[in-house]
Amino acid sequence: MTKPVELDLPVDGATLRVLRFGTGRRIAVAAHGITASAMSFAAVARHLPPEWSLYALDLRGRGGSSAADGPYGIDRHADDVCAAAQYWGGGRPVALMGQSMGAYVVLRAAARAPRLFGGVLLVDGGLPLPVPAGADPDALLDATLGPAIERLALTYDSDEDYVAFFRGHPALGPHWNEDIEAYVRYDLTGPVGARRSRAQEPAVRHDGRELLVRGEDFGHDLTGLTLPARLLYAPFGLLGAAPGMLPPELVGYWTSKVLNLTSEPVPDCNHYMILMGDPARTVAARLAAL
Repeated sequence: MTKPVELDLPVDGATLRVLRFGTGRRIAVAAHGITASAMSFAAVARHLPPEWSLYALDLRGRGGSSAADGPYGIDRHADDVCAAAQYWGGGRPVALMGQSMGAYVVLRAAARAPRLFGGVLLVDGGLPLPVPAGADPDALLDATLGPAIERLALTYDSDEDYVAFFRGHPALGPHWNEDIEAYVRYDLTGPVGARRSRAQEPAVRHDGRELLVRGEDFGHDLTGLTLPARLLYAPFGLLGAAPGMLPPELVGYWTSKVLNLTSEPVPDCNHYMILMGDPARTVAARLAAL
């Protein structure tokens, strides 16, 4: 597996880490999921045509940007994505891709600065999530992302112990490959005997709460889209089983409502393997078609 080039992106109040995959002149910018990192896009980048370069951000509080302070939130991440497009776009519109939480980030970036982008690829995210009336968003966040958030406070004696933890994950372990292993090892920090994830719990909690309470804002972003957008979605979810993150009924509602949005189910994959398994070929092909 070819290692990406690690770059620095100066942004408001911080310097973010960005991984560049490829050396082509056509540019794509990508934003990852809520506890993930830029390394989650390695398989997609490998399947892009050689004329492409993919610039994947480590969002604030994650990966090589774990030390970047808040405020966090979808608006701040969207500003950072726009900064990356301006910094590396060379004055030309770039392709835009986001997965999971990153899909909401790139949707907001496209709504704010459409002139920077040529099209948007949403991967298993970007649609307003149904939240029961009167639900406590913090309790709902713990119910849906609780295990992922709890993991951020755990420490491990060695890198191999951390890798072994992920090998036991029901959505990853059965499909283990070199891209997953590189993704897991990239996430590690801390001294020997106390290795841990680089993702910061305050950032994850802040951003996760926004995903639940800002559905109306995301709906406005979708209905106001002036760029062509495509949604790819997986049938299986965070634990590798049905249902997926985006029910087909929800996808159907928004694709019928948003003129510029088309959708495509990607069969036989879960929320993670849509990027890090064989479906990465499909994701790359749809990105290159923007």
